[in-house]
Amino acid sequence: MGNLVATAQPDELENISSRPRLHVESLQTQKKKVLFVTPEFTDLVKVGGLGDVSSALPRALDAHHDIRLLIPGYREVMDSGIPIRIVGKVDGHAALPPCRIGRMDLDDGVIVYIVICPELYERDGTPYSDSQGNDWPDNHIRFARLGLTAAEIAAGNASISWSPELVHANDWPSSLAPAFMAWRKLRTPSVMTVHNLCYQGLFDAACMPELGLPAEQFTPEGFEYYGQISFLKAGLTCANHITAVSRTYAREITEEEHGCGLDGLLRKRAEENQLTGIPNGIDHTWDPANDPHLLCGFREGEWDGKREHARYVEETFGLEQDDGPLFAVVSRLVHQKGIDLTIAIADELVEAGGRMAVIGRGEPKLEEAMRQLALRHPGRIGVNVGFNETDARRMFAGSDFLLMPSRFEPCGLSQMYAQRFGSLPIARRTGGLADTIEDGVTGFLFSEPTEASYLEAVMRAVNVHRHPELLNAMRRKAMGSPLYWQESVKPYDELYQRLLNDKVPATLAREVGRR
Repeated sequence: MGNLVATAQPDELENISSRPRLHVESLQTQKKKVLFVTPEFTDLVKVGGLGDVSSALPRALDAHHDIRLLIPGYREVMDSGIPIRIVGKVDGHAALPPCRIGRMDLDDGVIVYIVICPELYERDGTPYSDSQGNDWPDNHIRFARLGLTAAEIAAGNASISWSPELVHANDWPSSLAPAFMAWRKLRTPSVMTVHNLCYQGLFDAACMPELGLPAEQFTPEGFEYYGQISFLKAGLTCANHITAVSRTYAREITEEEHGCGLDGLLRKRAEENQLTGIPNGIDHTWDPANDPHLLCGFREGEWDGKREHARYVEETFGLEQDDGPLFAVVSRLVHQKGIDLTIAIADELVEAGGRMAVIGRGEPKLEEAMRQLALRHPGRIGVNVGFNETDARRMFAGSDFLLMPSRFEPCGLSQMYAQRFGSLPIARRTGGLADTIEDGVTGFLFSEPTEASYLEAVMRAVNVHRHPELLNAMRRKAMGSPLYWQESVKPYDELYQRLLNDKVPATLAREVGRR
């Protein structure tokens, strides 16, 4: 373990660690205490956009609430070099091993609690899978431990002097937090945020005794999902309130096409005013005038910086230098993201004078298809399988257009990153893409997940590129359009305040969905 881990009596150490911050803590007493439970946190470990949200949203909310995070003690977390102090412990439950709770204080004041359980979390690979991309076979144990730890902290059973007044869980890995809270009849309210309904945390029903789940809740009204355990359904059923990460996505998940078999449950919660769409934002590091990742800063109307980054993209991806439109793909290379549609229209894009730079990783077949596409169009299409934050930001800065033909997109952040850097997104009219792109003004939208519909939007973009005054007017509009997190905080703050004022038991304890 690379960090210095202090040991002491849990209550004593929690109190000691707070003493140097007496003035700050006295201000914090005026704030409501919120535990933000997440499997990812970009500062320490990131797989996707959830890590970015988990890093930015708590910081934005900190002005209003005493908000602290709870994350698993992955190897990257334990070896981060940031000191961890042991402040609590949680007993085992069924096959869930006992764990210690560490506290990490970041330089900007963010407090992160760590679920320390080496046999579950300290491994090579990602939070969810091994280095070959295979899901960890004990993921049900690993993330049930996370959820139950959150519930124990909420119940005051973790030997920590700080106790949350509200728990906010995110996606399936933390969704057993509101479930365990409800099953234990806690009055602490909970919020469950759906970042992507497709990932539900489905496990064999035979795992139920290992997890210590209440057998009477293994019903269609509980956490049973077509004969399996659904972690996400447990959270959606039990949380006091559900949020989705855009207004359009909150509506879409109540419909059969995007509801992933949970549309009936979500329609019911929406009818009870317990489902809200709250859009994500982006943080202030996405500023083309000051971003340290960029070669040079630029502002609206100052296009020399975009041209310099275009040259960088051309050199990095082996593209010919010409005046044709430069398209970027910064994405996971998976079916959901419509990568196959981009491959299908690539020939027409090149014939229209376009060039394309691609960065990302994902499904092996799509990675290989992208490599073959680059071989077929040398100098016009360049592909780097992998990810590099600096290159990604320079691609946003240097490209004219971002290709984002997602079949569904709960919120999406890349389109807002691109807009902020003067790259116009071309995206399907779905989820957060529909909410954040104004067609023909700050980007281009198409309606159907088909080659024809997509290609029509791409050709509209090519036509705009032929008219520099129109292109630059759209760039200016796009650069001023994305929401920052500070603007997204108000609806979360209002929701928290309402739930805290209500102080009602969790949904399942109130027997919503009576049988």
